[in-house]
Amino acid sequence: MIATALDDLRQSLESGQRLLGLDVGAKTIGLAISDSGLTIASPLETIARRKFTHDAEALKRICAERAVGALVVGLPVNMDGSEGPRCQSVRDFARNLVETAGLALPIAFWDERLSTNAVERMLIDEADMTRKRRGQVVDKMAAGFILQGALDALAQRAAKGP
Repeated sequence: MIATALDDLRQSLESGQRLLGLDVGAKTIGLAISDSGLTIASPLETIARRKFTHDAEALKRICAERAVGALVVGLPVNMDGSEGPRCQSVRDFARNLVETAGLALPIAFWDERLSTNAVERMLIDEADMTRKRRGQVVDKMAAGFILQGALDALAQRAAKGP
């Protein structure tokens, strides 16, 4: 399965499994991990992009080490809601994780519009970070922002009930 609805992720997880959030960029992949209760996203690390096989192996290793049961991948939708080349690139990356690398986990896409901008603004305004330091943490923080948005949506939907 390449992509699944966000609502279906919770049912696909076994007890204790967590979600891994990805902010897939051209040069890096920011990662964030949820707690096993699926309430809090924490920035994890940033992978410097190299060959796809290297990137996929790193993701597979992290998924195994961290008891990850599904992925939430940020989708860089245009401001008008349309999907451009960047969205297609992210969808291709996710498809390759499943079809080429054999990562047998459900994947849900999450609209990441303005996630990096929101994180950078917070790092400037609230954390007063230098440009160099922001560059070191922005991708994993953006992944945390993406994953937290998905976790909040899951919690809201669960509170509403069927």
